[in-house]
Amino acid sequence: MNLQSWRPFILVSLALCIGTIGTALASPLYPIYQQLWQLLPSHITYIFVAYMFGCLTTLLFLGRSSNSFGFIRTLQTGLFFAVIGLTLSVFASNSYFLGFGRFIIGIASGLISTSAMLGLIYTIPDSHKQNAAQLSSIITVLGFGLGPFIGGAIAQFSDDPLITPYLPVIAAAILSLLSLFSIKSLNFDRQPFSVAPHLELPEIQFKKLFYIASFTAFCAFGSFSLFASLAPSFIKNIIPWHGPLISGATIASILLVSALVQFIAKSIDMYKALNLGLILLISSYVILSICMIMHWSALFFISVICVGMGHGLSLLGAFALVHHMTNIENRAAVISTYLFIAYFGTIVPIIVAGYLSDHFGLMAGVLGFCVGVGILCIYLLINHLKIKYA
Repeated sequence: MNLQSWRPFILVSLALCIGTIGTALASPLYPIYQQLWQLLPSHITYIFVAYMFGCLTTLLFLGRSSNSFGFIRTLQTGLFFAVIGLTLSVFASNSYFLGFGRFIIGIASGLISTSAMLGLIYTIPDSHKQNAAQLSSIITVLGFGLGPFIGGAIAQFSDDPLITPYLPVIAAAILSLLSLFSIKSLNFDRQPFSVAPHLELPEIQFKKLFYIASFTAFCAFGSFSLFASLAPSFIKNIIPWHGPLISGATIASILLVSALVQFIAKSIDMYKALNLGLILLISSYVILSICMIMHWSALFFISVICVGMGHGLSLLGAFALVHHMTNIENRAAVISTYLFIAYFGTIVPIIVAGYLSDHFGLMAGVLGFCVGVGILCIYLLINHLKIKYA
């Protein structure tokens, strides 16, 4: 392997990984913030979803930045925003300050993910071009998984658990930003910069299937977000160990299982993958509900594995279906619409779960999520089977 030919790809991969590490870094720290600032569960969910509002802002208004400024400059801008957002998190003195920092990190994440995916396709050696999309997905999931694990591990053994976890990631983001200057800018057809939203639906015969795929992703994103936002708070009630490291490892393991399943099942039929993903998500809600009610620790770990497998298979099937129903002309706009719907899964169910937790207790919030999103999964599964076997 010629290392020199792989160098630009490696630098872009590192930028994508470091950018995604910063996004979920704070998740295992939420109970510490909650105790320090006397926050309600809903406040934690608001801080969590502030990040997703930043992502949606980028997706809607800045999604085509790479076409105007090039993927390298857009990636560097994303890393700059990540440094700003993480630095704001270090100095946060209340939930509003931290929420604003998370919003900036969301903008950074949106810029980094869209530009890096393009950058990986441009920089990967020609002999491996067909693997670019799969490698991009694995690197993204790896970064998301490493974030809470690194944050939790450092916080567990640090005297300043709300400061120290951010510092190595800030340093790595600065180094990554500077390293991108060594990549030669590629020639491309520059498009006029526009912040006008560009969302689009597929052809009319695919509309119903598109909504099933999009709302399946909505459920998958929501399921992970439940654990990323509220799991650190409810873990201490249902398993004998707790602390930032345990909650960080729990969140990371969901994404590790998801990535592993996507890698193993990459050749599975997309319809079957979607069905299996929905069945596993439904199973995880049933198991988590029994775990919460009965306080059976072993069931918690089974629910985590089911969520990870369901997350991986449902996203694998959903994205393959969206790819199948689009063409080169409308694919980018339709994928933006798909992601726009999917990202709302990290906002709406989580805010509702936080509200229920405030007024009726954490168990009610988690059970409410399981029942509500579980019913949606059953509805999607039935309608998908009707389309598949019509």
